[in-house]
Amino acid sequence: MYGLSRLDLAVIIVYLAGITIFGLYVSRRVRDTGGFFMGNRGFGKALMIAQALTTGTRADYAIGVAGASYQIGMAGIWYQWMWIFSTPFFWLLSPIFRRMRYVTTADFFEERFSKPLGVAYSLFALYMFMLWQGTIIKGAATTITAITGLPELWIIWGVTGLFVLFGVAGGLVATVTTDFIQGIFILILSFLLIPYGLSAVGGFDGLHRILGETPQMFSLVAPQELTISTVTMLVISGLVGIVAQPHHMSVAGSGKTEMNCRVGWCYGNFIKRLCTIGWALAGLFAAALVLQGSLSRADLDAKRELAFGAMIRLLLPEGLIGLMIAAIIATVIASCASFMIAGSALFTHNLYQRYIRREATDKHYLLVGRIVSALITVGSLLIALYIPSVIKATIHFVEIVAFVGVPMWVGIIWKRTTSAGAWAGIIAGAGVFLQTGASGWEKGPQLATSLSCAFLATIIVSLLTKPTAEERLRRFYGRLHTPVGEEDNLAQVDDPAAPLPTSKLEEEGHSLLIVDLLRLRERFSFRRYRLDLIGFGLAWIWVGLLLLLGYWVANLGA
Repeated sequence: MYGLSRLDLAVIIVYLAGITIFGLYVSRRVRDTGGFFMGNRGFGKALMIAQALTTGTRADYAIGVAGASYQIGMAGIWYQWMWIFSTPFFWLLSPIFRRMRYVTTADFFEERFSKPLGVAYSLFALYMFMLWQGTIIKGAATTITAITGLPELWIIWGVTGLFVLFGVAGGLVATVTTDFIQGIFILILSFLLIPYGLSAVGGFDGLHRILGETPQMFSLVAPQELTISTVTMLVISGLVGIVAQPHHMSVAGSGKTEMNCRVGWCYGNFIKRLCTIGWALAGLFAAALVLQGSLSRADLDAKRELAFGAMIRLLLPEGLIGLMIAAIIATVIASCASFMIAGSALFTHNLYQRYIRREATDKHYLLVGRIVSALITVGSLLIALYIPSVIKATIHFVEIVAFVGVPMWVGIIWKRTTSAGAWAGIIAGAGVFLQTGASGWEKGPQLATSLSCAFLATIIVSLLTKPTAEERLRRFYGRLHTPVGEEDNLAQVDDPAAPLPTSKLEEEGHSLLIVDLLRLRERFSFRRYRLDLIGFGLAWIWVGLLLLLGYWVANLGA
């Protein structure tokens, strides 16, 4: 049926039945909004790693990188490696998210700046969630259509129904608990094609021989599309915007301890960076098979994002095709369910509970969260139906989220940042970006100018406007200086008449470099910041190893 054998269908059905039954079984533990939205902040290191990997790894990423690598070579890897230099910062940022003890990122904008900014961010984040979900659904549908020939519309509705059922029933508990299984399928998605691709092209030697007339196919720098300047600005934009991505409050802050959050967010994403090498290789295999005549050049040149699905159909035997389709569906369920839950938390917690119905039972808010999580999917479906390309959507969200990230970075580091400064930074950055884009600027200079204006506007307007109320600053920074494990100090932090408590844990190595950045001259000692320093240094070693691995793989057989 549609190019699928009985064995393929059996694999898909067993996976769908098993993961759904298991998810619904786990969902029985979800009885309140704390469990539905944040998993009661009870996840260990392994579950936090699985959550970071599965939430941030989707089929649309694989097909985007594979499609770009088919066309411009190994440099297509930078559509996901744009975040490789941001990953060590996850070690520094995750305890900040955990210590805020917020449910959503909109809570940050409301508590640090103002309620109107919190509302504005909530609306922006809901759009982002719909964009992400739509892109994920589109990517999965494109790939499965390339494998089976099934109408894309059928697949879009089918996979949407699956993740809605999964997420609405079990919330974050079901999503994260099953992420172990989804993570295995993501590794299958990333590496299963490699041995079959190497066999088809005659190993790495054969790959270099077939593509030898275009040596740039093995370069990590492309002469067009992903030039050095464009990659540099995508890396910077990714780092600036990473704090403002709306799902990261749960991905980075739902661990039981700060160390669980650090290890989970940082090293779950390092596994993803490793998987990206497999996606780029799939694109090179597709380019070689086109030259061999095994794949249609006309089809892939017309829509390069079909390359990943075409490789699955051509190379894999019966049973493994079904396994790859199951893996693609797994990425949809894992990512979309997580985004859907985070989106419903934003609406329920930051809009509905604050401005529509202030006094209600937790059971009522849980019901609202479940209903809204399903309704958000309508917008995602519309985006999935009309989005032109996965890569265009990826670049779009990297660009727009960076301007929202500017006031978050400045607002954490610099106490003088005001609500007016935050508004000015977002508006100035977005305005300059739109104007320079309309004037035809290249992507690198456009992003550099826009982000510079955003930072300058945030700082200048903050200096020219009335400082933030001391009580608000005390409550916000008091939380950042109260490590997990010292919750007894929070009552003093929230009482403006009480002296600020001294943190014993901060003196013993739990102080945060980013929070204290402007006071390091007076506060710095290795002992005070040892967890940040050691972990940050080790993470950069992993970055270096991954870059060397990518270079080595690209030159195997040369």
